[in-house]
Amino acid sequence: MRHRASLLPPLLILAAALAACSGPRKGSPDNEPTLRSLAGRKVELPADPGIRSTEEQTIAAYQKFLDVAPRAPQRAEAMRRLGDLEMDLADRRMAEGTAAGTEADFRAAITRYQDYLRAYPKAPDTDRVLYQLARAHEQGGQLEQALAVLDRLVAAYPDTATRDEAHFRRGEILFAATRYPQAEEAYTAVLASGDDTPYRERALYMQGWSRFKQARLDEALASFFGVLDLALAGRGGEAGLDGIEGLSRAERELIEDTFRVASLSLANLQGAESIPPYIDSELRRGYEFRVYEQLAELYLQQERVKDAADTLGAFARRQPLHAQAPVLQARVIDIYQANGFATLALEAKKEYVGRYGVDSEFRRASPEGWERAQPLVKTHLSELARHYHASAQKTKASADYQEAVRWYRLYLVSFPDDPQAPQNHFLLAELLFEDKRHAYAAVEYEKTAYGYPQHARSADAGYSALLSYAELQKAARPEQVTPLKREAVESSLRFAKAFPADPRTGAVLTNAADTLFALNDAERAEAVAQQVLALQPPATDAQRRVAWTVLAHTAFDGGRFDIAERAYGEVLVLTPAQAAGRNELVERQAAAIYKQGEAARDAGRAREAVGHFERIAQLAPQSAVRATAQYDAAAVLIGLKDWDAAARSLEAFRQQHPKHPLQADVPAKLATVYLEQGHWAQAAGEFERVAATHRDPAVAREAQWQAAELHQKSTERGASRGAATRAYERYLQQHPQPLERAVEARYRLAQLAKADGNAAREQHWMREVMLADQRGGNARTDRTRFLGGAAALALAQPSYEAYRQVALVEPLDRNLRLKRQRMEAALKAYGAAAEYGVAGVTTAATYYTAAIYEDFGSAMLKSQRPRRLSKLELEQYEVMLEEQAFPFEEKAMELHEINAQRTRAGIYDEWVQRSFAALAKLRPVRYGKSEKSEGAIDAIR
Repeated sequence: MRHRASLLPPLLILAAALAACSGPRKGSPDNEPTLRSLAGRKVELPADPGIRSTEEQTIAAYQKFLDVAPRAPQRAEAMRRLGDLEMDLADRRMAEGTAAGTEADFRAAITRYQDYLRAYPKAPDTDRVLYQLARAHEQGGQLEQALAVLDRLVAAYPDTATRDEAHFRRGEILFAATRYPQAEEAYTAVLASGDDTPYRERALYMQGWSRFKQARLDEALASFFGVLDLALAGRGGEAGLDGIEGLSRAERELIEDTFRVASLSLANLQGAESIPPYIDSELRRGYEFRVYEQLAELYLQQERVKDAADTLGAFARRQPLHAQAPVLQARVIDIYQANGFATLALEAKKEYVGRYGVDSEFRRASPEGWERAQPLVKTHLSELARHYHASAQKTKASADYQEAVRWYRLYLVSFPDDPQAPQNHFLLAELLFEDKRHAYAAVEYEKTAYGYPQHARSADAGYSALLSYAELQKAARPEQVTPLKREAVESSLRFAKAFPADPRTGAVLTNAADTLFALNDAERAEAVAQQVLALQPPATDAQRRVAWTVLAHTAFDGGRFDIAERAYGEVLVLTPAQAAGRNELVERQAAAIYKQGEAARDAGRAREAVGHFERIAQLAPQSAVRATAQYDAAAVLIGLKDWDAAARSLEAFRQQHPKHPLQADVPAKLATVYLEQGHWAQAAGEFERVAATHRDPAVAREAQWQAAELHQKSTERGASRGAATRAYERYLQQHPQPLERAVEARYRLAQLAKADGNAAREQHWMREVMLADQRGGNARTDRTRFLGGAAALALAQPSYEAYRQVALVEPLDRNLRLKRQRMEAALKAYGAAAEYGVAGVTTAATYYTAAIYEDFGSAMLKSQRPRRLSKLELEQYEVMLEEQAFPFEEKAMELHEINAQRTRAGIYDEWVQRSFAALAKLRPVRYGKSEKSEGAIDAIR
């Protein structure tokens, strides 16, 4: 702004000058023609007729006045007016753009004002002249001179009316000269005048710039916020700067410039973080959002996209309930999207929804603001859900699926009545299904299908729920399957009721009927199957076949086998001849017949049961149940003790169904039949089959033993002992335990070898018997000890026979040594047998030991006499033999007596009796008449 001094009307000055040149008027009290006298007169002038004059003419008039009246009291005023006229002329020419002569014009004004100040240094309006002089210098481009004059003005006239403008103009000149501290002081001097100065707003603005130029940004911002306080006071609203009402162009430009430099200051500090300290009043809180907004715009101009978005977001966080918060947050999203920051835009959308969604504090605090934010909330929710849905389909990542589900759910909670809610609900269910969260998918599909008025995806959603239940059943634990099937059935029936004309309804009901049957809900299964058969238009043949099958199965399970047989006939009518499942239906029909046979058997109608079982072979010869029926027929015949028929049936079963699982039971049954028939060898063969195939080791062991015994028994009828021998050997190989049975098997093998006359093999098995018992440890029993002892006794027999074969003949010395050696071997063998402590074995061993001693003594006496002995020598030799033989005879009698004494323990077996007989010969006086009881063995070595 520029202050212009008011000028007296040029014509008045001119009239005064003319009056001074004229003579006195008629009737004048003062005829002295002076300006002084004129000045004191009261002149009444007629109305100005509007004399035309130019500035140049007026200036010339004033100049003429000054020339002709060097001492006139109006001279000072005329000089000042002349300077003002020069100024006006220069201003006009400058405004008109006629630059020629302009500087000269301002110099002319400067000269006039300087002349005035020299002539009248203490005139009352000197401050005004100084102001005009400064302005003339400034307009003439002489800024330093202008500044000097202004400095003089404010120093000499601190209370001048142009003080504020003078200080302001000083600031402008100093600022242009980059003398920013002095400029700041000048602007501060303007502001010291208070709020009434018209320069306050501009002074604050330039004070801020002066501080900004000095890098004192905090202080600069204080000034700029002061400008905004003045410019925006009482100017609320939420429009942009260009939409604020009631602003002039200059005011708008000032506000825009202030925001711009304030934003520059903030950007050079800490950006948005520097704003809060300045928002310290209600007035500033009213336009606070604009500060953040304008700073963000600056950042965008500087291509600092992230800083711009962060700045807008900072306001939203600082003032979450402000009506402009969602507007600025929406701008964040726009910025990111426009600049290709898709990920940041996505996060900004999340933040937007979180702050301004249905459950947000913003909605509760500002319902009107939420109404404006609602469309964007809805849009962003939908976009977030679709984004993560697409991402999940691409990455298959569970986190993306869960994120998409989150946004779909939030959308549905926020806008349940939106026209797009059913579609989004369907997409939510689809997403859960894709993520294999089938339980949740089923729930959402059903809500989509039945929770809204019917829409384009209703039936699809209902059917998809059934698919979800199917997937759940595939992955469920056994205990979860049944509840899931029941839920699926209920959903199926709901689908059929809601969409009876849907082409999928037939399949849905068919599956429901089949499932209900599987769940043992026969009554409902039959009812749903009847629904399938009653559908209009009719269900497909395949669906009707399933319905009939359900009806047949329920009849079968209900024990109505004759009805089931007929129902399966209906199913077979609907089943193509080459259909994969036809054989199964035949099997079911055969099973119905079989069940009738079972019922007859259980009711005691055995022959009738056999008839049903045999009927299957005629009606369904290829059915799997035929073999079972044939087997059961045999079992019934066994029950009837029809052994011959049972044998034929079982033998036929074995031949016709060699791979049937029941073959494992045939040997046992045939063995029973053969035993009843007395066919020992055949029975033994069946027991061997049992032993070879039975999984229970105990059963297999007993079967093998029984087979061996039966083979042994069959030898009584002339059968070869080879089968029995192989059976016992097989038993030993496969069942070395328990010990007693294994020892018994060895003993029987020895017996069989003995019966075959194979002494060497007999000795082998006897040795095996003895060793097995000796090594048995705690497993030994009385039976194994007895058999071990018997084996030891049998093993001693060859030694005894070898001993008996040696005769005491020439060469006597050699034969005597040999016989004595064999005697010792035999005694040792019988001693080993006696150590078993088994009565029968001990008595035998004692007897044979005594017999050896007796024989040895007798052999010595009967030995061949040496040749060429004289009679005397022969007599002496005889005496010596008797002396040598006597101890052996005594030893034999001692052992026989020990054996005889065993009668005291109740033992009187063959060997005790033989000992008594031997004693009767050896000591006839004592034992020839009565038998002696035995005592314990204590002398066998």
